[in-house]
Amino acid sequence: MDSWARFACEPRTPVSPRDSARTHRLPSRGGWLDRLKNGLKKTGNSITTVFTGTQIDDALYEELETALLLADAGVPATEFLLNDLRRRVKEARATDPAQVKTLLQDAIADMLAPLEKTLVVGVYHPTVIMVAGVNGAGKTTSIGKLTKHFADAGASVLLAAADTFRAAAREQLAVWADRNQVEIISQQGADPSAVSFDAVGAGRARRKDVVLVDTAGRLPTQKHLMEELTKIRRVVTKADITAPHEVLLVIDGNTGQNALAQVKAFDEAVQLTGLVVTKLDGTAKGGVLCAIAREKPIPVYFVGVGERLEDLQTFKAREFAQALVG
Repeated sequence: MDSWARFACEPRTPVSPRDSARTHRLPSRGGWLDRLKNGLKKTGNSITTVFTGTQIDDALYEELETALLLADAGVPATEFLLNDLRRRVKEARATDPAQVKTLLQDAIADMLAPLEKTLVVGVYHPTVIMVAGVNGAGKTTSIGKLTKHFADAGASVLLAAADTFRAAAREQLAVWADRNQVEIISQQGADPSAVSFDAVGAGRARRKDVVLVDTAGRLPTQKHLMEELTKIRRVVTKADITAPHEVLLVIDGNTGQNALAQVKAFDEAVQLTGLVVTKLDGTAKGGVLCAIAREKPIPVYFVGVGERLEDLQTFKAREFAQALVG
């Protein structure tokens, strides 16, 4: 099922098939591949130029190695891809660089395939999703977009403004709550863990399908803030022994290899279950997903290439490989 999230819970009141279809209607992916290709144009162009020659030789592989490293695919992923590509070229008896380009798409798609996973909500009531990330990664905006699409899929959502120290974050989240007509738990100056605890309890009492917890932006080097994030996770578990059911990290695609470092640090602190990769448009570092797949294969639930609602979509390995290679 091609969707933002598989909404697994049963309707709480009987609905007709026609009403059910309307309730669970999902956003169209029409034009998404074009937007993704356009967003990854800088990365794709640098790789595509490698295949403008007429020979498959060592020079081609050397140029491809440079292009992949510049795209922040990282050394382990680049070495693996080149070895895998040489094998595929030999088995296919390819003689044209254009064939090599297609085989590279296949190799990248296979490498990224383990990252492709559907975010499931509705198994738990509520499904509690913690969202973390560094300042500027697009965390709160991503939460707003996810809220809209969960709602479009028929799920009731409660937001928790656990970024209590930054008024702008609470205000921004409140705007998304108002826009999407969902409830929000927000307390100025309150302890983030307390807000999270209250939100999980409120979500259960109000029979919500999803509780989205927005945490304060932080750098992995800010030890006290990372400890606070760990505390929020512990307190959420006290509110619901099965929670959090998902711990998502929003990462800025422009940061390249630094994004991989963030993934490793946040995973160590709070045991990540998924990633949201934003701002891939305008970057030449789209290869970082290859690095993540090779070194820290945490599922990528969503990728974003712009500010519009439709510019954040579920991650598909084959689509991304096609856009990445150009």
